Amino acid sequence: MDIRVKVLFVCSHNKWRSLTAEKIFSGYEGFEVRSAGTEDAARIKLTSGHVGWADVIFAMEKKHIRRINDKFRDLLLGKQLICLDIPDDYRFMDEELIEILKGRVAEYLDITE
Repeated sequence: MDIRVKVLFVCSHNKWRSLTAEKIFSGYEGFEVRSAGTEDAARIKLTSGHVGWADVIFAMEKKHIRRINDKFRDLLLGKQLICLDIPDDYRFMDEELIEILKGRVAEYLDITE
């Protein structure tokens, strides 16, 4: 049976950081990857469905952790909620952002392309 870890990446607007993370990590073996944003104007707005689906949630900043905890606390039991501490200084698929994401995520997940 194919066991896959469900990974959710969260930033504010789901346009640059979390969308980049979804794009680069969706090609990795053993993972299902989605992304969403915490703001009302997000490309894909974070819902209880996203949080319920995920095994591991990577938030880009502490404010995203707070928002997830405030809104979805009841759904977080047994899930890993991790802050990657990546500021909103990067554009979609920025090479520096990709390197930072790979380095930080590798601290928590066994990622091999």
